[in-house]
Amino acid sequence: MATGPGPRGPIKFLTEEEKQSMPKVTKELMLRILSYLRPYWLQLLLVLVAIVLSATVGLLPSIITGRIVDEALVGKDMKLLIQLLLMAFFTLALSQVISVLESYINAWISQRIIFDMKNQMYDHLQHMPHSFFSTEKQGDIITRMNTDISGVSSVISGTLSSIVSNIATVVTTLVALFTMSWQLAIVGILVIPLLILPTRSVGRTRWQLLNESQAKNDEMNQLINETLSVSGSLLVKLFTREKREYDRFVAVNEEVTQLALKEQRSGKWFRVVMGMFTQLGPLLIYFAGGWLIITGKDSTLTVGTVTASVSLINRLYRPVESLLNIHVDFTRSLALFTRIFDYFDRELAIVSPPHGRRASMDENCEIRFEHAQFSYLPEKPLLTDINFTIPTGRMYAVVGPSGSGKSTLVNLIPRLYDVTGGAVYINDINVKSYDLTFLRSNIGVVTQESYLFNGTIRDNLLYAKEDATEEELEAACRIANIHDFIMNQPDGYDTEVGNRGLKLSGGEKQRLSIARVVLKDPRILILDEATSALDSISENAIQDALEAIMRGRTNIVIAHRLTTILKADSILVVKDGVIAEQGTHDELLARGGVYRELYETQFRQVLDYESERGEGKEKITDEHP
Repeated sequence: MATGPGPRGPIKFLTEEEKQSMPKVTKELMLRILSYLRPYWLQLLLVLVAIVLSATVGLLPSIITGRIVDEALVGKDMKLLIQLLLMAFFTLALSQVISVLESYINAWISQRIIFDMKNQMYDHLQHMPHSFFSTEKQGDIITRMNTDISGVSSVISGTLSSIVSNIATVVTTLVALFTMSWQLAIVGILVIPLLILPTRSVGRTRWQLLNESQAKNDEMNQLINETLSVSGSLLVKLFTREKREYDRFVAVNEEVTQLALKEQRSGKWFRVVMGMFTQLGPLLIYFAGGWLIITGKDSTLTVGTVTASVSLINRLYRPVESLLNIHVDFTRSLALFTRIFDYFDRELAIVSPPHGRRASMDENCEIRFEHAQFSYLPEKPLLTDINFTIPTGRMYAVVGPSGSGKSTLVNLIPRLYDVTGGAVYINDINVKSYDLTFLRSNIGVVTQESYLFNGTIRDNLLYAKEDATEEELEAACRIANIHDFIMNQPDGYDTEVGNRGLKLSGGEKQRLSIARVVLKDPRILILDEATSALDSISENAIQDALEAIMRGRTNIVIAHRLTTILKADSILVVKDGVIAEQGTHDELLARGGVYRELYETQFRQVLDYESERGEGKEKITDEHP
């Protein structure tokens, strides 16, 4: 937010970006915003009543001051003076109590609206398709979820109530001023342009300095984030660039400091002059009032009225200045809601159909792709005509060049993505016809990059089956060959894994992911290069276990390792958006097509490498029995 110094508060400006992306005010937008206020209309009514009462009661101390001067002091009435002072104190106290009450109700309303919106946003985001999370920046999602929605609080308790409060204060103050003396009211109002117009000019200068300072602060934060993160600090140490990075930081820090000093110096003398101008209005009122009284031009005007008018005119300046910023505050408030509504309006492309099918998959679980098509962008199709069938209880391997769409293909089965043409069937039922929760509960996926939540090993395992017994947990971990490792930890299954599982190695995380899927006990098993993070020893250790859990299930495996591919009942070769070849390892080699090319360039090299490693180990064993 761009602001400049004002005599009583900041003068605000819209940035160029805000001007260009200024939301269009429509009836629909305003009604949509008001819909969040509708459940709390009674509390809002109380706030409005409190604001009007506060503005009205706030006039009384100034009016009472006039009576103190005219009646108590001039009349030398001590009893009346005490009574009026007590009345003034009571009205001040009452005004403060009303303000506190209004502030409390306002805060309650804004926090309840934030509560409602965050719940709505979280639920909405949970049901967004996987493509949304793969294309949208995670930082943007968190900003909309937290910062933007939390900003609604300032709109409700700040902008909205401020506008109503300032209008109420200005209206009641003007009514009181003109009621007491229209001449003095006009004199006080004429000073306002002298306070506002020059200040906006100086405000723009300071705004430019603030923008420059913010840009340099962003640069410094970027440098800190890059060089003091885990990976960044490691890189600095390995390349011995500590001195270079320190010099960069000192240079940026110096620029930030100089800009901060310029900002603090900017407009110092001008603010002194503005401070004098704020006192000009009361002085002019004293002058005008004195002239009217001394010359006898207004026989009804009293010293008390002049004093009360001075007090009221001081009360007028702040809300007038705030109202001059209504356009900026209103625009920013609309922009905030527009950003939030942008997410709410994103289509939930993948949803469970009404009365979705829940056909049993216990005995039969055949998967069939029929002319399936998919594209992330309409002009760039990825899968154009995919056709194959995986019989129940069989294991099919999917291979292909990098970027051919192997992972996308298997993600069509649990509907992480939906086909843009053709269909995917399970037991002759289109996957789009299944209840989405039922469909995914029968499919287990072990992804190439294992993800663990920040918690214990037990927490991450129970994510698959909340009511799993200790025996079930241990059995699943034995199958994944991770039980012994867990038991060797001081806290066993209650060992903390750290953020994203950083306290574990890649192989340990992947075996935990496999154990989690074993615990889920799905009818369809998808392994997306599930052993890619394991070394040969670890892979061999769980290969038999994987074969055991695959038995009786329908399995589809994306693999780069020949040892996995050789055990497949059939191999699907994906290239140019279609299944270019299908068959066993020997059949596909004999054809001399795409698979043979992959074998020669990828699989054979890995096989030779592992063979050489095996021979090396045998030689060492022979020499050192």
